[in-house]
Amino acid sequence: MVANDMEQQCASDNYSGICPEAWEAMREANTGHALPYGDDAWTARASELFRDLFETDCEVFFAFNGTAANSLALSALCQSYHGVICAASSHVETDECGAPEFFSNGSKLLTLPSADGKIAPEALRELALRRSDIHFPRMRVATISQSTETGRVYTVAELEALAETSRELGLLLHMDGARFANACASLERSPAELTWKAGVNVLCFGGTKNGMAVGEAVIFFNKELAADFDYRCKQAGQLASKMRFLAAPWVGMLESGAWLRNARHANRCARHLATRLEGVQGIELLFPVEANAVFLKAPAEKLELLRAAGWRFYTFIGGGARFMFSWDSTVERVDALADDVLRLCC
Repeated sequence: MVANDMEQQCASDNYSGICPEAWEAMREANTGHALPYGDDAWTARASELFRDLFETDCEVFFAFNGTAANSLALSALCQSYHGVICAASSHVETDECGAPEFFSNGSKLLTLPSADGKIAPEALRELALRRSDIHFPRMRVATISQSTETGRVYTVAELEALAETSRELGLLLHMDGARFANACASLERSPAELTWKAGVNVLCFGGTKNGMAVGEAVIFFNKELAADFDYRCKQAGQLASKMRFLAAPWVGMLESGAWLRNARHANRCARHLATRLEGVQGIELLFPVEANAVFLKAPAEKLELLRAAGWRFYTFIGGGARFMFSWDSTVERVDALADDVLRLCC
């Protein structure tokens, strides 16, 4: 047996294991035989739970990971000659290895500079109207991250303003919701209020970062946009033969409410670290802490001391150290991190 002896780290919410609710649902699904390729009771139940959660008759599909979910969702909305507007720091632009362009057969990502990963309606309008000649991609989709790569969240009013601008421009609105649960927890608004009621057409709802082993849900609020999406999933290797093991964890998460409890806990841990460090001379919080991320600015040599003390973190946004918290983060470990930051970085 291989031992897992790594101390709890805050570099990524992908470091955590599977939460009890998802694990138990997978165990229950691992009994007897079931129909393959999504024709099982677990997949049907998970889909109905999503319809209940979002208070609408939506189309639900399951993918193994966020890259596939986002890329296939965008490809369903675009032709190869279309343009997709996104923030320059968005995951679809910086971390998906060209997958959105690949699966859409060439749709072009067009980026907007943004200090915090948010897209403003006026910036969206300016880029969408910059060119309309046949030599440039035709604008088709705006995609946003909720929460953003810097841990900011779009309020309902901000989403409504973006959706209104998108409609005026003839654009569809896609949401990368890898940490959608954290946004719901932060804003204390319902999934419906933060998606289709605000004007979002398609959501990729993340489970992996919220306590599942694998599994993202692609949710089409306009069912016409989901035409032939099952074929896209199959062609892209996302149609699991034993689909119940992708769907069952969602049943456990949604029926128990763990999807929201986990996010609330992760957010509280981030807020706890921020509270310990706010106003301390020599360090700076780069962004308001609104979800489960804390970005810390300190001299590079000080951050190296923190690494030497055993802490793992990334510095890919603005040179600041990013710390992420998950369903199993402990307050004790958060305090240990805060103690070391105060000891080594001030």
